[in-house]
Order: sequence, then C-alpha cells, then structure tokens
Amino acid sequence: MERSKKRYLFYIAQNYSYAILRPLQDVILKRGDEVCWFLEGNEVDAAFLTAKEHRLMTIDEVKHWQPDAVFVPGNVVPSFLPGIKVGVFHGFNAGKMNRHGREDHFEIRSCFDLYCTQGPATTLPFLHLAQKFGTFKVTETGWPALDPMFKRQENNPYRDKADTRPTILLCSTFSRRLSCAPVIFEKIKTLALQGNYRWLVQFHPKMSKEIVTQYQSIQSDNLRFIETDNVLPLLEVADVMLCDTSSVLIMFLLQGKPVVAFNNHTQSDHLIHINDTEDIEEALEYALSRPDEVMRKITAYCAHIHPQTDGLSSQRVLDAADELIRQGIGDLKAKPLNLIRHFKMRKKLNYWKI
Repeated sequence: MERSKKRYLFYIAQNYSYAILRPLQDVILKRGDEVCWFLEGNEVDAAFLTAKEHRLMTIDEVKHWQPDAVFVPGNVVPSFLPGIKVGVFHGFNAGKMNRHGREDHFEIRSCFDLYCTQGPATTLPFLHLAQKFGTFKVTETGWPALDPMFKRQENNPYRDKADTRPTILLCSTFSRRLSCAPVIFEKIKTLALQGNYRWLVQFHPKMSKEIVTQYQSIQSDNLRFIETDNVLPLLEVADVMLCDTSSVLIMFLLQGKPVVAFNNHTQSDHLIHINDTEDIEEALEYALSRPDEVMRKITAYCAHIHPQTDGLSSQRVLDAADELIRQGIGDLKAKPLNLIRHFKMRKKLNYWKI
C-alpha cells in the first residue's frame, strides 16, 4: 500500500551541509512529509543536529525506513540506498581543477539520478553532460542554502548596531596551495590592531588547525574568529569580503556586495584582484566605495550564476525530486558499475550486505 507521506533522507558528510539542507527540510515538513538525516564519516558533527531532527544511525535503518529520495550536498552517495539520488551541491563552481585536470564541479561520478542546478552557468554544462551520459536528469532550481539569504534574518548574532565601522569578512579555502590565510596573516594582524575595520574571520572546516590557532590568537574587539555550520548570517552583516578561491565568495557576490580576491587565478572581472599583501587595505577601501563598473559586472555575473532571488529554491528542488519520483528513472541508462568506488564506500561505511 502506498504511504500517505513521502520520506526524504539527507545524506551528509560535512558540517556545512546542515545549512544547505535545512531550508529544504522546512519545506518538506510544512508539506507534512518526513525527513531523516544520515551522517557519514568523522568530519560531520552530530552535535549540530537539533532536538527535533531525526537521525538514522545505520544503513540497515535507512533501508528499513525506505526513503523515496536521498538529497546529497556532496559528490558521492552509495548506490545501495533506497530512493532516487538527488545532487544539490555543496557550493558553487569556483573553477577548481581535480587531479585529472577537469573542473571538479562538473565531474560525473555516476551516483545521481537528478542534479538540481543553481543557474545557467551550471545548468547548461550539466544538460550537455546529461545528453552525453544519459544516466541522470537536470533541473534548474536555484540553491536551497540561499533561501534564507534572500529573506532578511532577524536577530542576526553578528550584527552590531553600535559599531559603525565597516565590517570585513575574511574567508579562505583549506588547500595550502590556494589558501590566502597563512600568506596574509601578518598583514591582517596589523590591520586588526589599527582598528579601522570590524573583522569577522571564518574558514573552511578542513582548514589546518595551526592556521586556525594563529587567527584565534589575535582575537580582540576588532577581530572575531568564528566557527559555524551556517555562514549566511556572516555574509549578511559584512560590507566587503576578503577571500581567495573559496566558493563562498560567490554566495557573497549574490548579495550584490564586492569581493577582494587574493591570488585568485580566475582573473574574473567581477572580482577586485590583488596579489600583494601591501595592497589589501587599498583594495578594501576601493571595494567599500562600491565602484560603478565593478557593481555592474557583479550584477551581470549573478544573473548567470543564480538568477533566482525569491528564496523559493527549496520548493523547486522538492518539486523536481517529486516529479522524478512520480515518473521513475526507467528511461535513464544504467549507471556504470564503478566497482572500486563502491567498494571504497562500502568499506568506509562498513556495510557488506547486498
């Protein structure tokens, strides 16, 4: 007998996934359907789950629960889980290349039945890939993680109305080759001592503990280091971002705010590029002036990356998943076996049943 409620599994491996999927969870629960979470590996902290969120502890529990769809803000998901597999991405395409020399954002790992893309910049390449492989469908929905960003949040814990200084948000990727954090530390330390800005510092969760400790050591009334599973409130309160290649800079741009990019290899004209630590302060002042040409280029870029600003991307993602559940995936080609990848996933999960 068909269930009256649909069941959706959130399969996550990183703490930032909570903020990506919670707007989707809100829509699911408002529709009267059910959500459970499955946490893979040691890099995701169960302490971020709320008392009202339900966690399945084992693959056997997932199989018994029989989800209709599995939403994944990551690159891979086990094929032996029930339900259609939906990729919702863990960030935007920052142009990073993988070890095969291909853009990692568009690497097809034969895990998903549906990709919910963010805007034309990702939709068009994925439609081309869907035609090439025939193993998945593509729907442009927008990104659920941004829904709260397009709806002003009250009681933002990082908003300080009494402090009228410009707020600078420093973010950095964890890759030692690409990270600006170790390179600019001494300059940020000096600027923080000067006190002209209010600094908020937030790094990728995989950032080196040594670098994290460095920045924690210079906290003061002028600089605050923040570890969080939800970066959106930080993006909202900051006037300018200083960053490197981290895809979080794209989320900041989508608010119509400028980014100073340190050693960013893309040379995109919607960013303010610098390569020398001595240029940081001048570039921040330039960004704070909101130069017309830069702002026009940011507007054009946002229309290409994520044109939806209505805060309803989660509803579109759920609608797309429900439509595929209804249609089924019988018209898709069978996915390649990828025996090595699936063996590694079974080993990681210690699950060997058929």
